[in-house]
This record gives sequence, C-alpha cells and structure tokens, in this order.
Amino acid sequence: MIDLHFHSTFSDGSHSPEALADLGAAAGLTAMALTDHDTIAGVRRFLAAAESHGIRCVPGVELSLDVPGSNVHMLAYGCDLEDAPLNAALARVRDGRHRRNVEILSKLSKLGCNITWPDVLACAGEAGVVGRPHFAQALIEKGYARSKHDAFSRLLGKGGPAYVERSRLGPEEAIALIRNAGGVAVLAHPTLCGLGSQALEKFVGQLVQAGLGGIETYYTGHGPSEVREYISLARTFDLVPTGGSDFHGALSPNIELGVGYGSLAVPDASFDALLERMALNTDSRAT
Repeated sequence: MIDLHFHSTFSDGSHSPEALADLGAAAGLTAMALTDHDTIAGVRRFLAAAESHGIRCVPGVELSLDVPGSNVHMLAYGCDLEDAPLNAALARVRDGRHRRNVEILSKLSKLGCNITWPDVLACAGEAGVVGRPHFAQALIEKGYARSKHDAFSRLLGKGGPAYVERSRLGPEEAIALIRNAGGVAVLAHPTLCGLGSQALEKFVGQLVQAGLGGIETYYTGHGPSEVREYISLARTFDLVPTGGSDFHGALSPNIELGVGYGSLAVPDASFDALLERMALNTDSRAT
C-alpha cells in the first residue's frame, strides 16, 4: 500500500516531513511522496526520513491551475529539485499567495474578525506557504468559526466575503515546467474538478496533448464508480493511475495517511508504473 498525496507543515499540513515518514512506516506504507502546495522546501527532509525507514519515495509538489470555472490541481512527481525554471515559477506563485493573504486579512478585518498576521502565522507553524486553511484555523481559535468547513462556507470559500483570487499557472505551462524538470505531471483528484464525465474526458485529452502523464485514480472520497471511470481514462490515454489520501493531519481530522476515510488502498503497482514513466521522461530529455 502506498500514498502519493499528502501535506506537511511546509504548506497546510500539521505534521513535519519527518513525522509523516514515521507515520507512513507505522502504517506499513511501502512508497510515499510528499506533495506540499507550491513548495518543495520540505521534500529533501522527507526523502531522507522516508529512506531511513526503507520506504521508496520520489519528490513531489501540488500546483493549483488557472482553469476558468473549474478547480484543477496538478501533482508533479520526480522533478529535479534544483531545476531553476521550476523553482522560479513556484516562487512567483508563492508571492501571489502572499499578496492574496494580505487582501484576505484586510477583508476579514472589515467583516469584524479581529485576526492578525501573527495569529495566522502561529497556525501555520514552519510553513513556507500560508494558505486559507491557516486563516480558517485562526478564525476557529478566535471564535469566529466553528470548524474549517464553517470558515470556508461562510467566509473563505469562493464567492465568500473574504475570498480573494490569486495567480495560478496555466495547465500547459505547469505541465511544461514539470516535464522540463524531469517529472511526471498527474491530474489531481479529478472528481473535484467540477466536470461531468464527457467534459472531463475532453479536458484530460487536452492535457495529454500537452504532456500529461498520469491521473489520480485512487483518492479519499472516490467511490467505486469514480475509480472505474478514472481507470478507464488512464487506459484510454495511456496514463499512470496514481493515488493518495490528501492527508493534512489536524486540519482534516477524518482523513488518515494511507487509508483516507478507512477504505483507501492504492496498489504498489501504481508506484512502479510512475517510476517507469519517470524513466521514460529522463530518457527523452537525454536525447
């Protein structure tokens, strides 16, 4: 059993990279990939910790994409952590996040929520990327929200009074950056894209033309019908079917590393297929 999608304190998770490796070892995971939002700052620490447990692992990161009318994220696996264009793009995205955070703070203040930047940072810990989940936690601790869901539904979610758009990478740009850095681009949690089956198939086909290499088939919340649909898409477009829990720790307390809500089981074969696709990308870069 493997888990190729989870987050650490370097984005919006509550566990350090080392603690995540410890949890994975205790859960009997055989392969893992840390996929923090828009940052690879915790990856080296995670790789070292996971390898000390004998767990197979690859570098990972999760990117939010600019797709009007949809909520699309892209997972990147196996990228060169020293790749300059990738690091520059991630820095631009993080800078955009910071500008958005300043605006969110201002909007919350105007709404009567006395939340300060130190309050938000205290919820983020060592995070290199501060996001809306940290604002949600600060709102909870200050008594302005009952839960993360409450904070997002009333204030922070899209269309809410404290919501602010931010800069994102376009799908083609993101895939090119990933592939040029030697990585494999994987469409994350397709069920959350907000597309019907026909629209999703068309969208995946467009991404494949740009160089998409995989689709997150096994995911917390994916039922049997979704898994069958995404396996079919993987076969149709020759994509690697990956999977992960999207574990955040205390920020999503009902989700457990490796098993999601309890029934998630990502097959080891997914990791082997990912390694094969990474090798193909490496060979194509060398020629």
